[in-house]
Amino acid sequence: MFETLMNLVRQHAGQSVINNPAVPNDQNDTVMQTVTGSIMNGLGQQAQGGGLGSLLGMATGQGQASDIENHPTTQGVQQHVQQDLMSKLGISPQVAMSIAGALVPVVLSKLMHKANDPNDSSVDAGSLLSGLGGGGQGGGIGGMLGGLLGGR
Repeated sequence: MFETLMNLVRQHAGQSVINNPAVPNDQNDTVMQTVTGSIMNGLGQQAQGGGLGSLLGMATGQGQASDIENHPTTQGVQQHVQQDLMSKLGISPQVAMSIAGALVPVVLSKLMHKANDPNDSSVDAGSLLSGLGGGGQGGGIGGMLGGLLGGR
């Protein structure tokens, strides 16, 4: 799942990272890797911190895609990304906020679209949730939800 997320971040990092004068060109890859890891960690924290039902609703397409930007899960992930950019890379709060605000909603929207697209096998709701909840061999949150989703 990390690779899928990284590809989505790379596809949408144009203005917010690559063409951003506040991000030195030699740090573009580091910023994109940090954003990707932070999105995964942020989603995992949201899943484990009680936002599981909310995350499940996003992953199974309940609600409208236009709600993703204002969704509490998205906002929580944005804050996580912003904090990581500031603490790990020393990026200013304003730049970190603009990067997180530009990338996280788009990437999550695309990820949820992929999870709901039967013609796209790169990620599905079950693998998305197992990637977040951990617990190999079908254990953990992911295994439980995979069962609820019929292995999808």
